[in-house]
Amino acid sequence: MSGELSAMPPPARRAHRYPPPRPNAVDVPEEYARLRAEEPLAPVVLPSGDAGYLVSRYEDVRAVLSDPRCSRAATVRPEAPKLTAVPFDAGGLFTMDPPEHTRLRALVSRAFTPRRVARMRPRLVQLAGSLADSLADAGPPADLNAAFAFPFPVAVICELLGVPYADRERFRTWSDAVLSLTAHTPQEMLRHKEALLAYLARLVAAKRREPGEDLLSALVTVRDEDGGLTEQELLTLAMTLLIAGHETTAGVLGTSVFTLLRHPGGMARVPDDEEELSALVEELLRINPLGDGGPLRVTTRPVEVAGHTLPANSAVIASVCSANRDGSRFPEPDRFDPGRFDPARARTGTAAGHLAFGHGPHYCLGAPLARAELAVALRTLADRFPTLRLAVPVEDVTMHTGLLVNRLTRLPVTWD
Repeated sequence: MSGELSAMPPPARRAHRYPPPRPNAVDVPEEYARLRAEEPLAPVVLPSGDAGYLVSRYEDVRAVLSDPRCSRAATVRPEAPKLTAVPFDAGGLFTMDPPEHTRLRALVSRAFTPRRVARMRPRLVQLAGSLADSLADAGPPADLNAAFAFPFPVAVICELLGVPYADRERFRTWSDAVLSLTAHTPQEMLRHKEALLAYLARLVAAKRREPGEDLLSALVTVRDEDGGLTEQELLTLAMTLLIAGHETTAGVLGTSVFTLLRHPGGMARVPDDEEELSALVEELLRINPLGDGGPLRVTTRPVEVAGHTLPANSAVIASVCSANRDGSRFPEPDRFDPGRFDPARARTGTAAGHLAFGHGPHYCLGAPLARAELAVALRTLADRFPTLRLAVPVEDVTMHTGLLVNRLTRLPVTWD
């Protein structure tokens, strides 16, 4: 995506609906394979009704994610095309570019470093173990989504931020609406987002009166004593961390367990060796992306993408879901291969080359924590429930539709 721009304009073809329909709960839309082969830059109609372009090949997706001309900040301009009827707010991590994004990210990045996450690991093990105890006490069958995959990452992010765990069902309803593509009406999205922001404003006020050792208290201090945040930035950042800190991990944990259970060996494929476990996590992240695409980008200047020139103010979706199934990067890309990634390098989070956490300045700052949560959760489930298996036929497991994130509706399981 560098060098002189091609004279070729974007393809004038029939626009596709985005996101394309899935064949089942976890397999990626079949349309992506055709698009990679025939239309690597495809015109699409976004859920908002605006026009955009879908980028599907690995190298093109990676390039878009790191190109400063493909802007997140431009998406909140009044004249910019929108992904949904109610876009993300300005002033947040999802809608900023460097250097403003760099400033905001620096305020929270230290909470998610690999070293900090390593210190958190005993607590992760404890939280996962407690949920596994409750699951065992209740007995089979169970909905693993409701009993484990959702409450585990929620408990982790609540502790980290200083948000009451007892409020989890309330903010899950709110966050689902914020992450809606088509599942909620614009009125519902606005109402739930305003309710979540009002909740966080009350929580911030409580932290001002009685600060704790949590991340939200630290951010309040940055706001009040150092002036490093505006009040709106504080609330938007808190909302982003709360939503992103549980929704994506809960989704990929459920789909990861389902992936294991629908293949021979089931939970027995979860290794004891830490490096091999890390490699398994990377393959599960590759094959079960967090969502079909990611936050929208809008071009600020003409940009060459997949051999065509996109004009300024073009909406671009870089499909991580498609890129992670690109056979030019991953041999036999649709095959689940727990040994695909080098174990020693996977342990450090540097080996995979998949784009589940993005790429470039907006690479997910919570990636070390998400990797640790997945590893701890899978190891806990494999140890406590070695005979874990689906309680329904594979085809009866379905995915929520109309959301930015991939999440199973239910995961019915049983065990001996």
